[in-house]
Amino acid sequence: MSIGVLDLNDCNVQLWHEDTAVQSPGYVMFQDKEYLFGSQARAAARLKPREINTRYWWQLSTEDLHPKLGLARHNGDLAHAHLQQLYQEAMCPTEVLLAVSGGMQHEQLGLLLGIVQQCPFEAVGLVNRSVALGSLYGRGERLFHLEIQLHQALISELAQHEQHIELQRTTPLPGCGLLQLQERLVELIAAAFVRQTRFDPRHKADSEQQLYDALPAALHALQNSAETNLEVNGYRARISAQELQTAGKQLFDSTRETVGTLRTEDHVITDPLAALMPGLTTLFERIDVLQADDVRRALHLHQSQLVQHEQALNFVTTLPCLNHNANVSDLTSGATPPHLFTQADVSARQPTHVLYQHKARPLIEAGTRLEAGWTVYLSDAGWQLRDHNTPATVNGTMYRSGQILACGDVINISPNGNDVALLIEVVT
Repeated sequence: MSIGVLDLNDCNVQLWHEDTAVQSPGYVMFQDKEYLFGSQARAAARLKPREINTRYWWQLSTEDLHPKLGLARHNGDLAHAHLQQLYQEAMCPTEVLLAVSGGMQHEQLGLLLGIVQQCPFEAVGLVNRSVALGSLYGRGERLFHLEIQLHQALISELAQHEQHIELQRTTPLPGCGLLQLQERLVELIAAAFVRQTRFDPRHKADSEQQLYDALPAALHALQNSAETNLEVNGYRARISAQELQTAGKQLFDSTRETVGTLRTEDHVITDPLAALMPGLTTLFERIDVLQADDVRRALHLHQSQLVQHEQALNFVTTLPCLNHNANVSDLTSGATPPHLFTQADVSARQPTHVLYQHKARPLIEAGTRLEAGWTVYLSDAGWQLRDHNTPATVNGTMYRSGQILACGDVINISPNGNDVALLIEVVT
């Protein structure tokens, strides 16, 4: 029986179960006497703002809703309905491990477990998500996790003691949530539209929604290029990464103030959403961008310690440090208990060729050369890029030393975005 993994970050609530991965941002809209969660609600956030709620995870409580939203009495009802939908879309897991933010208060944790008891699945483990992530990346004395939520950001300070990573403190950064960051970015982009085209995309709700919808792709493009084009309602504006950096000033300043001066062995890990902010990855000398499924991987690797059957759940805030490369090797070699990963998970980590310059080249264990000095080679842990002094990105984020490559990964090894390689599996 496969145990599901639920990652409760309201920017993108994720539930993994067997071959299914469900992603659902913490938006809800009441329409035609039913609740719509996730991307459907987010797509109407600028069109019907009075029918949208984005605070039910952040302000999880049983206080009366103001304003009302359908038949829900409080945010707890909305969270329950969201979990029910996730459960259905993830093929109905019977048991689930929960990863929650350090920003969730003690009373909210109790309420969350009470809500889960009313769901058709059983919570069999509860862990601080920053600790779980830190167990994968901890290499020094102190580690800081920057987490972006819808209405705030958090800095979780972690410490390593005797091969264990443990939570020291969590500091909220008000005014630095995804919604506030988006608002500042959109303001700058709208100003660029007015300067270049005299069209203001914020003048009407439908064009403003188009602008918000186009924002993620534009930020991804700016990871690989200094400028990009953004089109709204038939109008096009040229946007640069440099001019958007001021949108993150409050986040950058608050992060620096909270983290303070880093020692040589200290470093920072950050969620993929935060890394999309132009300028963030240059804040610190040592900063790692997390992968979207790192929470699932961490909880699977710690499953034997986290699962608590037939007992009250303890909120886990200390975990053993994992040898990052060794554990990824375990996944690809099949050393992990078979019920944790399906065959699809394993094969997805085994590319055989690289599609580069219109040719599918077989991957050679000693190294398949690309351009700019980069080589794909097979280490004991899996396929990796051999480090070079020029930048490279994988799936739009900076490649980090030791990162394992998988089928479908897009490698960009040139500043202009022209040298792109795709890892594939050729079936004979």
